[in-house]
Amino acid sequence: MRLNDDGHRLREVVRVFGWLGLTAFGGPAAHVALQEEECVERRGWLDRQRFLDFLAATNLIPGPNSTEMAMHLGWLRAGWPGLVAGGVAFILPSAVLVGVLAAAYVRWGQLPAAAGMLAALRPAVLVIVVDALRRFARQAVHDVWSATLALAALALALDGTSEVLLVALAALVGLAAPRARVSAVPLAQLAWVFAKIGATLFGSGYVLIAYLRTELGARGWLDDARLLDAIALGQLTPGPVSTAATFVGYLLAGAPGALVATVAIFLPGFVLVAATAPMVERWRSRPAVRRALDAVNAAVVGLIAAVVVRLVPAALADRTAVGIAVAAATAVFGFGIPGTTVMLAAATAGLVRAFLHV
Repeated sequence: MRLNDDGHRLREVVRVFGWLGLTAFGGPAAHVALQEEECVERRGWLDRQRFLDFLAATNLIPGPNSTEMAMHLGWLRAGWPGLVAGGVAFILPSAVLVGVLAAAYVRWGQLPAAAGMLAALRPAVLVIVVDALRRFARQAVHDVWSATLALAALALALDGTSEVLLVALAALVGLAAPRARVSAVPLAQLAWVFAKIGATLFGSGYVLIAYLRTELGARGWLDDARLLDAIALGQLTPGPVSTAATFVGYLLAGAPGALVATVAIFLPGFVLVAATAPMVERWRSRPAVRRALDAVNAAVVGLIAAVVVRLVPAALADRTAVGIAVAAATAVFGFGIPGTTVMLAAATAGLVRAFLHV
């Protein structure tokens, strides 16, 4: 009976994060919002406070946050097999799709038409993130102290302060309070570069742009135009933005390079989550750790609010975008339609509009 239950939970983890890997457009903040909707709101795997504590933990270790959250949530639901299954199921659909698009890019020299899809997705993403912000704020901002931390994080983030620094400062406050040619790059070098990035990448997945430019541009492996194309693909496709590594790996060393780069950039996250998940569970109730987590949770609310503010100009750029945002908000807030469904509908509408040149 126990084995059957474990198998059911593992299959559930694969279904949930496989679906999110196929439909979770919009970057890390949107991914986390959709994970919270699926795992807290719809399925009740954990309460919102516990979710926020694990989210805080992902902000304190390097690696792509939303992918690490998939690992944490998989671990909570189905143990160590669930950690691996959650991470792989979330990464794999995006990595495969980016690999296919990379092959098309190498063959035809440009990305498939994507502007319409991106334009339709941005307002929908804005609504999904606002919905998550509302729920997170209800849980994490509960007094003057946490509200002050959230507002300070919002103001400092909008002023350009590093997310990593803000999270670290919040934890301290909490503790103190009551281009290149195919096959031109050896695979071992490629693995080392992307493993190093995966082991040191703090903050939003978009920070990956700076990392890739430093590591690959300095070696003469990739020019800025192709780097920007890689990041665009990471945004266009569902799942982790860090699957831009798949695209870069394909450009540098073909299909083997795509595989090596993908595994290398995500592997440190699996190791770090495996090492920290049990500690978060054991220590989250200790007073000093509880204060640190509460402070980081409040700061994360501020950081998500900063994401919302930054998304508004690009997301609501014209009347069509405003109309999409209104429709998405009506679906989410008025009818309770899941965010994954809303984003998939927006992406589909954007693609159809692009092909029809409406």
